[in-house]
Parts: sequence; structure tokens; C-alpha cells
Amino acid sequence: QVQLVESGGGLVQAGDSLRISCAASGSVAGRFEDYAMAWFRQAAGKEREFVAVINWSGVSTHYADSVQGRFTVSRDNTKNTVSLQMNGLKSEDTAVYYCAARSGIMRSIVRDYPYWGQGTQVTVSS
Repeated sequence: QVQLVESGGGLVQAGDSLRISCAASGSVAGRFEDYAMAWFRQAAGKEREFVAVINWSGVSTHYADSVQGRFTVSRDNTKNTVSLQMNGLKSEDTAVYYCAARSGIMRSIVRDYPYWGQGTQVTVSS
């Protein structure tokens, strides 16, 4: 069984920072280093969209243009966790943020990820 659990969401003001995290357990945790880990988000009434991804070692990352320079993805393979540091938050960053895992190389498409967390709400007030 694969389980991804996000935490750290909340209500912040525009310009604030927030850090959300995702903890892996089950079969993903046993081989965490085999998985690329990604963050997606879904705003109300919109499709789920790619935010950031990090490769198995943490050396390579890729970001959506909308968050480039403001968000930083990182991972700790000793703790089976991946985090997203969000700085300079804007109202348009308001969404449910999802952690996702896939075996192999980084991808930025929703359908390429078989494992998902339940999501954590991030709300940015302007």
C-alpha cells in the first residue's frame, strides 16, 4: 500500500511564506529513492496543474513558470519526505496542493503519476 500524507497548509496573507510537506509510507517509503516526487495544485473550478518536481537524488528540479523563483522543492530521503517552500505567496496560489510520486524520471503531467496524497489547502488572502 502506498500512502502520501501532506501537511502544513493554512491561511496566509499575500507576500507571506509557507512550507508544506509530504510524508511517504508503504511501498513508496521502502524504495523512496526510486521515486520522483512532485507537487501539483488544484484551484476551485480549475484543472489540476503542475507546480514542481524533484528527482530521486534531489539534484534536479523543475518548476512551473508561475512559481519559478518563488517556490523551492526539496526532499529528505532519510525521512521519506518532500517539501515545498513557498515564498512571496499571491492570491492566485490559493489551491489544494497535492503530493505525487512516480517511479523513474521526473514528469510534469498529472496522468504520469500513479500515487497521490489527499491534498492540503493553501489559502492566500490579498
